[in-house]
Amino acid sequence: MYSKTLQNLFKAKKIQIGDKIKVEKEGFEYIGILMPKPETQDPNSIVLKLENGYNVGIGFEKEVKIELLEKRKKKEFEKLKIKSDPKKLTVSVLGCGGTIASKIEYETGAVYPAFTPEDLIQNFPKLKELANVKGRMLFNLFSEDMSPEHWKIIAKETAKEIKNSDGIVLTHGTDTLHYTSAALSFMLQNLPKPVVLVGSQRSSDRPSSDAEMNLICSVLTALSDIAEVVVCMHGEMSDTFNHVHSGVKVRKMHTSRRDTFKSINVLPYAKVWYEKREIEYLRNDFKKRGKRDLILDTKINPNVCLIWIHPGIKPEFVKSLGKFYDGVVLAGTGLGHVQTNKKDKFCTPIISEIENLINSGIPVAMSPQTIFGRINMNVYETGRKLVKIGVMGNYCDWTPETALVKLMWVLGHTKNMKKIKEMMEKNYVGEISERSIPEGFI
Repeated sequence: MYSKTLQNLFKAKKIQIGDKIKVEKEGFEYIGILMPKPETQDPNSIVLKLENGYNVGIGFEKEVKIELLEKRKKKEFEKLKIKSDPKKLTVSVLGCGGTIASKIEYETGAVYPAFTPEDLIQNFPKLKELANVKGRMLFNLFSEDMSPEHWKIIAKETAKEIKNSDGIVLTHGTDTLHYTSAALSFMLQNLPKPVVLVGSQRSSDRPSSDAEMNLICSVLTALSDIAEVVVCMHGEMSDTFNHVHSGVKVRKMHTSRRDTFKSINVLPYAKVWYEKREIEYLRNDFKKRGKRDLILDTKINPNVCLIWIHPGIKPEFVKSLGKFYDGVVLAGTGLGHVQTNKKDKFCTPIISEIENLINSGIPVAMSPQTIFGRINMNVYETGRKLVKIGVMGNYCDWTPETALVKLMWVLGHTKNMKKIKEMMEKNYVGEISERSIPEGFI
């Protein structure tokens, strides 16, 4: 709630949420729509949505003038009647969170999911030029709230939907999108059609929003020949093209840039040119669209952790992991290293604790915290010691996140340590590249 002082001011001026107002403070003038107050905001400040689409907070701790310019107008959305075009293919859009396909009600500032075909076409009218669109919401979650149990739901619902569609688009928050894409890559194997994950770094009410372009390019990818789980997001800072990334070789690499997602150690599968509505394939080693039976496999053990090796890590901490987890992925330094020096008085080696974990039946896999590059534990003595005690992942170039998800998936299938190692070091869906290429480091 706003403070009583502000409430009385609004009442005196006959101002309500959604009204267009002018605020003058310290020689500056702000014109915009009065928005609802966030719970964490100072009650003696307001939020305005400016005409350029951005929000600004204004404190009332000093003398401020406020003027009502225009009362809010309720917008009546026309009820669209969408007819299927028999000449076009059909794409299903399933909502898993994020704001990429949400309606924004400027009168109240409310953002709510819009996933009926009518809503999608209303928000993004260009979609109807590309395909017949079906849409439904699975759940509406912040990306950080996504869990392995949600991955199972997404996989099962995608398997149902793919029978009656020519391609699937999954909207998702960006923060953990690459975890979900990796999980679905293992859960949805032998795909006959594309499954495309997409998000937006900037919401639809911002002038620099990437929502429409990402969704358009994702629908084009869902109609393409790439029968894999992929991620389709901006390929550069401008609005020229999107990249199509393998679901197990992609990672979010920047907190806010629109081209945050990058392929790791490999090239993207393709570029999707936005204005031309064309796909340029950059690789040809993907499964092609065709008639085949989808293998749905959602067996997973989520009780796995990812630990970043760092100076000063406590041996006691590593030892304690066995109390809470059934598997451990280490993001090691360099080529895949941890502290092993027992001679230096300031060093706290953890290799004994790792060996004890493995001997107690808890598998440990290595991944590179450098992100780019390949694990090679044969180069230095430290690495050779880790191989000797049974740490998995030598020569693998997976990302830490994909290694985590894969160990969850493997542990959903077996508890046998020999079998676990065999499955972890086997390439199932392109998570381990045969060779590293210079172009794979961007």
